[in-house]
Amino acid sequence: MQTTTDFDTAALSALRALVGRDDVAFRDGQLDAVRHLVRDRQRVLVVQRTGWGKSAVYFVASALRRAQGAGPTVIVSPLLALMRDQIAAAERAGIRAVTMNSGNAEEWGAVARALADDAVDVLLVSPERLNNPRFRDEQLPDLTRRCGLLVVDEAHCISDWGHDFRPDYRRIKDLLLDLPDDVPVLATTATANARVVADVVEQLGVGGHEVLTVRGGLARASLRLGVMPLAAPEQRLGWLLAHLADLPGSGIVYTLTVSQAEDVARALAEAGHAVRAYTGRTDPAERELLETALRGNGVKALVATSALGMGFDKPDLGFVVHLGAPSSPVAYYQQVGRAGRATESADVLLLPGPEDKDIWTWFASASMPREEQATAVLQALAEAGKPLSTAALETIVDIRRTRLELLLKVLDVDGAVCRVSGGWSSTGQPWTYDAQRYATVAGTRRAEQQHMLDYESTTGCRMAFLQVALDDETAAPCGRCDNCAGPWFSTELPPAAVGLARARLERVGVPVEPRAMWPTGMSRLGVPVKGRIAAGEQAEEGRALARLSDLGWGQRLREVLRTDVPASPALLQACVAVLAGWGWAQRPVGVVAMPSRSHPALVDSVARGLAEIGRLPYLGALDLAHGGPSGDAGGNSAFRLAGVWERLDVGSDLRAALADRAGSGPVLLVDDLVSSRWSLTVAARELLLAGADGVLPFTLAVDG
Repeated sequence: MQTTTDFDTAALSALRALVGRDDVAFRDGQLDAVRHLVRDRQRVLVVQRTGWGKSAVYFVASALRRAQGAGPTVIVSPLLALMRDQIAAAERAGIRAVTMNSGNAEEWGAVARALADDAVDVLLVSPERLNNPRFRDEQLPDLTRRCGLLVVDEAHCISDWGHDFRPDYRRIKDLLLDLPDDVPVLATTATANARVVADVVEQLGVGGHEVLTVRGGLARASLRLGVMPLAAPEQRLGWLLAHLADLPGSGIVYTLTVSQAEDVARALAEAGHAVRAYTGRTDPAERELLETALRGNGVKALVATSALGMGFDKPDLGFVVHLGAPSSPVAYYQQVGRAGRATESADVLLLPGPEDKDIWTWFASASMPREEQATAVLQALAEAGKPLSTAALETIVDIRRTRLELLLKVLDVDGAVCRVSGGWSSTGQPWTYDAQRYATVAGTRRAEQQHMLDYESTTGCRMAFLQVALDDETAAPCGRCDNCAGPWFSTELPPAAVGLARARLERVGVPVEPRAMWPTGMSRLGVPVKGRIAAGEQAEEGRALARLSDLGWGQRLREVLRTDVPASPALLQACVAVLAGWGWAQRPVGVVAMPSRSHPALVDSVARGLAEIGRLPYLGALDLAHGGPSGDAGGNSAFRLAGVWERLDVGSDLRAALADRAGSGPVLLVDDLVSSRWSLTVAARELLLAGADGVLPFTLAVDG
């Protein structure tokens, strides 16, 4: 039997191989965690600050388990970026690591053969892969039988705190039930308060297993925290324009939305800063290039959404700036933890905005399943009697694609539906909407949002505040943050920088791409269209004044759309600026208004105002037929189209006006807000069929 000394020597040797240095030693708690896993075969939850070395624990444990003759380690990991880093780290230590993910399906066969030949030490998979029919049927049974160690990385996603991020994490509980009793399990996270720890322990302990929690202090001595409240968006962007170059090394500028990341990156780049945008819309291959550029200091910063977070590892990241606050101290701690992992000092600054609360509310509401929608999905699958694809379901239930996909995952995890070849099927198992659970989740989110506002306004130590928010009993004043030591950041707002920011934010004009294809299965909803929209029935590319999520005009438009009053001169002038920079092939020959039920006075005043300023005839408005458009504003494409089909009519006066201008040019179609684009699509089709030469859609705002 291996003695404790021999075991510790082997563990230290594995650690030094992993790091590539002969002078390193385990940090406090690391060796204990390895012992519990390898020698005692326990289930362990490690809650340690970012940079403590949680990956070292599972790679050392993997090496030791393989030396004992155990099968491969299976790591459930949330992000491709994290998998890339983990595989690179494993290779440096001589550990054979591979992955099966959505981006390398062509390699699955080779990976499967290597697993069968026992030539793999570590397999990394995403939680979604656990329910992929092919992986679930062909690989998972053998992996479960042979697994030498199961690792759940970023385990806070098991908790309801991560419900809107990865509901598939809850599926790990089923995987644990199938594991042999002597297979050790490790769960790791850097962001878990007491509630999240309890949630994770409950999941890990399924089957009556005891779970050992190893928790350390979460203070990050290298981080220098600060908050600079600036209400005006031009002040926040102006501060970045003036002071980004002063921040140490290279880092990350976080924003709350994709459009904000793109706008801020563009503004900083135009001012000469080496920055790039990184969002959920960034192509996976480009993401990898951008991550490499940041690691190699090829850029000053990536302006990113939360898409760049868990999994990105740059030990010398010099700063993290937030242009807008995350919705909880837990999320904030997770993101700022990217900085200063292997440096003595790193700067962390929060520039909150008044629009943050609206954005939090939107994201929270979009991620929570609704009872009536869940009931509709279950009824549709039960009545179908066969698998239905997501696209087919969209023609039966009025749920937007992203929300529908999330709901199906929740129902799948709860056992009410299952993913099969060809789509989704009902399991026939009874399912009850857990109203209490979702009410608790919603209440917790509201409380965490308030905690974030409290963090912004606290006069105490900011690091200690975050520690307390994560139930860290070792919290103590850091002596470094702006409240402990005074502002460490410049509070100067150079007028030139603010002016440049204002000019950038005053820019208007967002392309509105025309719909090119009808949704599939529309005949089910009584709409006789399919395939590509005919060229003679399709709108031209349109323009919007701004997106509602934009830092500049987007915030003003939110206020404009709260009521219905005629457009102000400033709003009309901004609209004129969009038209002036449009670059259309042919100038419009008249203006037509959409029949808005929410903002009739606003739309009418914009249409008439633009006609007057542009010296164009105002041709009138489309009529509402059969009560006008119907349906949920947040519904999916199929139902949004069905709700507006044959609900917009070209009246006789408007039809005559179009006939008078036949062959002379397109008309400008004015609306207030565009989301799905189906109202504009159908309106343009009706105008074209009534004789318009072309339709140029113009809307005040894009909802997104």
